[in-house]
Amino acid sequence: MFRKSDTLTDIVTKDDLIDTFKALGLGPGRIIEVHSSLSSLGYVVGGAQTVVDALMECVTEEGTIIMPVQLGDNTDPSSWNNPPVRPNLWDTIRESMPVPDPRHSDLRKMGAVVENFRQRDGVIFSPHPCEAYAAWGKFAKVLCNHQSFHFPLSEESPAARLYELKGDVLMIGTGLDTCTCLHLAEYRSDCRPIVIRGTSTGTEDGPQWRKYLDLEVNSDDFTALEQILVKRGIFRQLVLNQCKISCFPAADAIDEAMNYFDRSTVYDLYRS
Repeated sequence: MFRKSDTLTDIVTKDDLIDTFKALGLGPGRIIEVHSSLSSLGYVVGGAQTVVDALMECVTEEGTIIMPVQLGDNTDPSSWNNPPVRPNLWDTIRESMPVPDPRHSDLRKMGAVVENFRQRDGVIFSPHPCEAYAAWGKFAKVLCNHQSFHFPLSEESPAARLYELKGDVLMIGTGLDTCTCLHLAEYRSDCRPIVIRGTSTGTEDGPQWRKYLDLEVNSDDFTALEQILVKRGIFRQLVLNQCKISCFPAADAIDEAMNYFDRSTVYDLYRS
């Protein structure tokens, strides 16, 4: 946020963004999962629209952009903690939750860039009611064609397809703890317990509350991976207007995360 007393001394334009993306190795035909914090860039001329325009112009329609669209409100209220909800209200919330719509449902903490991106022509969505993805470009349908209702970030997910397509991750002012595709490593490493979650789903008769199986994923461990990726030489980073912009191959990062979990998780004790 800028105050009235602030004077802009540095700005970011679309050309600045495109030049930075290209310097990180991106260009026509590349497939990228994007995570972003618009405010970290300072003042961007045109705001979130400019960032999305720059991404699209950089990879072109021969490339693909994918972003998580997590519907935080469409989760079980028993798990809410910001703020928590009194137990006597849980059933009312479940019964009143509308049919999820990844283009129009409210997003929690996903950011202005995702908000802008999901409204663009040609963007399609994966089918999960609360862990959906939005994608645009040549391989959008390949990435979003199928996503399992149970264990939505596992092998039947856009994250697994990104891994197979050798896509990259682009992080604009965010840390590895926001990197959704890294959760695939948790599924492949058997390092998390299974939990039961709940969500509203759309049916012919309107919204219906359903339970599904998932892992108790935890992105806190992802921050330890940055030094590993840097040491491996697969973590590229530049600074634009004091904003750190990072890029790395998704498959390499997921593999390194799996190795990390295999070395460090307490669940090693229970493996045969």
